[in-house]
Amino acid sequence: MALVTSKEMLKKAQEGKYAVGAFNVENMEMVKAVLQAAEELQAPVMLQTTPSTVKYGTLETYFAIVAAEAKKVSVPVCLHLDHGNSYELAAQAIQAGYTSVMIDGSHEEFEKNIEITKKVTELAHACGIPVEAELGKVGGKEDDLECDEDTNTDPAEAHEFVERTGVDSLAVAIGTAHGFYAKTPVLDKERVSQVKEVVSIPLVLHGASGLSDEDIRECVERGMCKVNFATELRAAYTDAGKKLLAEKPETFDPKKLGVVGMEAVKELVKNRMKVCGCDHKAV
Repeated sequence: MALVTSKEMLKKAQEGKYAVGAFNVENMEMVKAVLQAAEELQAPVMLQTTPSTVKYGTLETYFAIVAAEAKKVSVPVCLHLDHGNSYELAAQAIQAGYTSVMIDGSHEEFEKNIEITKKVTELAHACGIPVEAELGKVGGKEDDLECDEDTNTDPAEAHEFVERTGVDSLAVAIGTAHGFYAKTPVLDKERVSQVKEVVSIPLVLHGASGLSDEDIRECVERGMCKVNFATELRAAYTDAGKKLLAEKPETFDPKKLGVVGMEAVKELVKNRMKVCGCDHKAV
């Protein structure tokens, strides 16, 4: 089907007490793998690209690939700009056809974050596109943004932020990090419940790669409606190619590498969709 916005699918997730899986894709093969998983499980799905991925392939290229592949499946598909780092990039993504955008001003001071988020939200809403923002700092590194320490989201600030910006969903920091974890993370899951009490819009969990199934399920139960996965998809895709080359070093056809990469990503995505509880929700 044609691409849809994230507005309705996240609203349904919030009402149904499950989360939509949001998966970062780097190439055509990963797009195909994620959509195959979504179709097999009849799950709504969000595909995401970060600024570095966009720089590698352009907004127009990723839109064309996702839009073409989305027409082949029966489930709702949303194309989302993940960690948009400027008003200009968000505007370009909307113009290119993206159906959801994130503006990440979490590295700015509170008032500056509100200012840039509100500006993007006003533009996006005028075009019928929903906006995700972030408050608090998720640790680790995502593209060029890096945070050494986690600053968990303050519920009172979250309430004010949402009221003043008009955003449609909010990524909150609870101790997760981008990339793989060097040690088992200690998550402030109660913080999810506290923010949910004062914020009516869907909440988003970043840095889910490497989290246990139990941690993700509990975060969803407490109110997370969208869960982001990126690093583990990259690793699954690359590791499958490495394994093939180790077993068959004479392999030279890129399509062979693509096939094993797609299968690895598809199986991982299916597992994560089941953990999020979004399987069989595309009705």
